[in-house]
Amino acid sequence: MTAMEFDPVAYKRATTRQWQNAAKAWSAWGGTLRTWLGPATEIMIDSAEIREGASVLDVAAGAGDQSMQVADRVGADGYVLATDISSNILDHAAANARANGYGQIDFQVMDGEELTTSPERFDAVVSRVGLIYFPDQMKALAGIRRALKPRGWFAAIVYSTPEKNGFFSIPVNIIRKAAQLPPPAKGQPGPFSLGQPGVLADCLAQAGFRNIRERTIAAPLDLPSASECVRFERESFGALHEMLKGLEKQEQSRVWDMIESALQSFENGIGFSGPCELIVVAGQK
Repeated sequence: MTAMEFDPVAYKRATTRQWQNAAKAWSAWGGTLRTWLGPATEIMIDSAEIREGASVLDVAAGAGDQSMQVADRVGADGYVLATDISSNILDHAAANARANGYGQIDFQVMDGEELTTSPERFDAVVSRVGLIYFPDQMKALAGIRRALKPRGWFAAIVYSTPEKNGFFSIPVNIIRKAAQLPPPAKGQPGPFSLGQPGVLADCLAQAGFRNIRERTIAAPLDLPSASECVRFERESFGALHEMLKGLEKQEQSRVWDMIESALQSFENGIGFSGPCELIVVAGQK
């Protein structure tokens, strides 16, 4: 199999569709996301030097779990603008914020590569496992830098390498083989596109950021069983469904069974602990 020519417009269209469809499920798994990604999110917030009263832009906010963590840090006198390419997922984010009493968060549908906020508007910008899916990551970083006030900070969380993220890479590999999909083209966006040490830090340097810092964090996905991990991914990981769409329903079910069988290797007698390693990178304007 050879890599197909990458079409960024088609990719972005498919990504939007994925998150429109997965929005309800992703929001419903908010408790799992907080347990799994919450500690790394606190490190991201620290790395962006977000303090009480700050104004913060959240790029690719999803269902808004990390937006609420940021809001906890900035307090009632601060401000958070949560943006995402999916209107459906932002509807859930807004509902989640209202239900939890957050009045300092606004929500706006916005392409992370085409930020339309005022220049030098924000004290900090954050993005949790969002930048990896942008076709033009450098364009996104330029827009993020433009949105920051002088000396403001940007911090992002990305997955590290496939070898360190078996909970996700194993399903991707099984689906790719079953669906006879070509390997991703060099430079193509995806979950591990910024995962090698130093890659995102180099991108920030190229975009004009300084005082760049990088930290690697173990963030295992702990669930009751491999079956529960499959349910989580099957319900809310839109990218996996996009990869599977060329297969018949019966074949898709067979592939999910194969994934569950493979992930059972991460069961430990008391539950499931899927390997996950994250990288937090921050840079200052």
